[in-house]
Amino acid sequence: MAKILVLYYSTWGHVEQMAEAVARGARAVAGAQVTIKRVPETMPAATAAAIHAKTDQAAAIARPEELADYDAIVFGTPTRFGNMCGQMRNFLDQTGTLWQQGQLVGKIGSVFVSTATQHGGQETTITSFHSTLLHQGMIVVGVPYACQGLLNMDEISGGSPYGASTLSKGDGSRMPSKNELAIAEYQGRHVSELARRLSG
Repeated sequence: MAKILVLYYSTWGHVEQMAEAVARGARAVAGAQVTIKRVPETMPAATAAAIHAKTDQAAAIARPEELADYDAIVFGTPTRFGNMCGQMRNFLDQTGTLWQQGQLVGKIGSVFVSTATQHGGQETTITSFHSTLLHQGMIVVGVPYACQGLLNMDEISGGSPYGASTLSKGDGSRMPSKNELAIAEYQGRHVSELARRLSG
């Protein structure tokens, strides 16, 4: 049995929806045990209220030390100036003990994101995120072009060989499209299949 964690941060629910799609894909693999969790909020409550952040997310809050309990972790983050958001960075900065003890070495790591615009840093956010995973000794997994959704030229869509992504529009009014969710499901299934093979 492969244990998969989908770990995300979402301000307005876009990454949350993508996380649920990734989990659906991962659960489609026989023997996969899939958990969705989120990293803690670091914004003051007044700030979150002022920007109308989605505060009713059902996923439990993760603790850094529990990452060692999983065979694969799929991380979801909104983009902040071409990088992961501060909430995710803060969480990962607390995994020094895991790094010192090599507890994530050989585990699968994969990333999906949300951006406001079509060229808002989807790929740079994912590839810069990979640096942390590689320092932890993780096996980095993206989305292969066997995923037909990556070849869709009939609409504006997120998604790249680096990982699934969605476009939220500047005001957050655009939610993940059917194609973007399908790519996220593919990513979850792909990670889960590889984790099952590695877990023997």
